[in-house]
Amino acid sequence: MTEPARLFQPDWVSPPGDTIADLLEEKGWSQAEFAQRCGYTTKHVSLLINGKASITEDTALKLERVLGSSARFWLVREAQYRETIARQAELENLEADADWLKQLPLADMINFGWIRKFKSKGQQVAECLQFFGVSSVEGWQKQYAEPLAAFKASTKFDKNGAAVSAWLRQGERLASEIACQPYDKAKFRQALVELRALTNETDPDVFIPKMIDTCARAGVAVVFEPAPKGCPVNGATKWLSTDKALLMLSLRYKTNDHLWFAFFHEAGHILLHGKKMLFLETRGLDDEHEQEADRFASDLLIPPKFAKQLRFLDKTYAAIEAFAKEVGVAPAIIVGRMQKEGYLPWTHLNKFKISYRWINE
Repeated sequence: MTEPARLFQPDWVSPPGDTIADLLEEKGWSQAEFAQRCGYTTKHVSLLINGKASITEDTALKLERVLGSSARFWLVREAQYRETIARQAELENLEADADWLKQLPLADMINFGWIRKFKSKGQQVAECLQFFGVSSVEGWQKQYAEPLAAFKASTKFDKNGAAVSAWLRQGERLASEIACQPYDKAKFRQALVELRALTNETDPDVFIPKMIDTCARAGVAVVFEPAPKGCPVNGATKWLSTDKALLMLSLRYKTNDHLWFAFFHEAGHILLHGKKMLFLETRGLDDEHEQEADRFASDLLIPPKFAKQLRFLDKTYAAIEAFAKEVGVAPAIIVGRMQKEGYLPWTHLNKFKISYRWINE
């Protein structure tokens, strides 16, 4: 999980002039005497003390000679003051964007540890903008909302775009922490062949690190992250650059047969389809690209020569286990495929399936 940056942002504002005034009092100088020592007018000194005139490099050098503190101290003091003033003004402006928060799955984003919770609406908006890596709600619209709207327009996808954008953004953040070799199509194909045998491993603490490491060597960042409310997505693929792809899974259906099919389905998108395309997997999507990815996953997990035998396979635990061993995949994958094809009722032989859940569920 990506830990949000912890920034100290005081809500009090103390101009550098307060420090100047304290030093004048300590030295017993009037503003007029101080002005004379600095070569300034008393009016300019008054503006400095009230924070209405900025401390420039030249002023900082004079303050260093007259008051004794370093020029760097005065410049840093001035910069901190101006930054605080700017932040306060920005937070006031961001209050006007508070309605945007209603679009986001804010409760889950906080519970999942993606962002921090703030009482101030302005601070909460600022926190969410930082999460998305944009400077404004308009920037979020262009970077996330508009591409998702285009995807929705070209498919039957009608889910909450803001919730989906939050999930995808968390995937981007986690993927940035995965060091990947430049994408290599041949290496990725070979990686999938290697990972097919891993379907027999039932412990996610074992197979997930292997998935991540194997795919990273081929230029693909694999990320597992739960989906927030309003984002009923099972998986997604997105190119982060020309040589790094994101393959993201939410474990929505929580069994090993679904997990592995979703993984190889998303891998199919990466291998078969364009680098400028975004793919989101949910029920009801059935366009040409989805059908191609489905065939890719189906044929890789259970090659056609074996798939032809499923119709005639004895519907017993012993027969399924023996056939799965021959094919080289987990028995749950055989059961899941037979159920999908209508060769086996959805209620039968489900003991082969391994269920998973997120720790925070």
